[in-house]
Parts: sequence; C-alpha cells; structure tokens
Amino acid sequence: MRKPNDITLKEAITKMLSVYRLRGKFDETGIVAMWPELMGTAVANRTTQIYVNQQKLFVRIESSVIKNELLMVRSGIIQKLNERAGNEVIKEIIFL
Repeated sequence: MRKPNDITLKEAITKMLSVYRLRGKFDETGIVAMWPELMGTAVANRTTQIYVNQQKLFVRIESSVIKNELLMVRSGIIQKLNERAGNEVIKEIIFL
C-alpha cells in the first residue's frame, strides 16, 4: 500500500537526473545505445564510431554507399531518434 508521499521508481530516477543535471547525458547515451536497433544491422555493422557532443550526433560509417544514403534521409533519422528519446536530444548528424 502506497503512502501519500511515495513516488514510483521512475519518478524518483527522473527527479534525480533533473536535480543532478544528468538528464542530457542520460538521453545522449540512450541515443547511442538505440542506434543499432533503429538503423538495423546493415548500418550498425558498418558503424565504427558514434558519439554525441553539443546536440550533434557524430557517426563514422565505413561504407561510402551507406553514408550517402543516410545523408539523404538525415532529417528523418534525427526525427526518429528524438521521438524515441522523448525530447529533442539531437539537432544535427555529422557523418565522419
């Protein structure tokens, strides 16, 4: 039985991330972790480096063909990633 001041674990973690200003890093880590799932194995297997810095997602892809295809759908990828994260984490993708 819950008491009036009790909060769920999700609420507690969300509050903690907010208080310690860790929300941004948490969301960035989530974006990097969801890349293979969202982009599929063909892209994930050719991704050699991925990181986030100042709301920019940096991705190194070894296949120039796949890189060119991703460049054409860049805005769609940004939208998908941000929808999945639940807020605007990424503003730009830079392919290295």
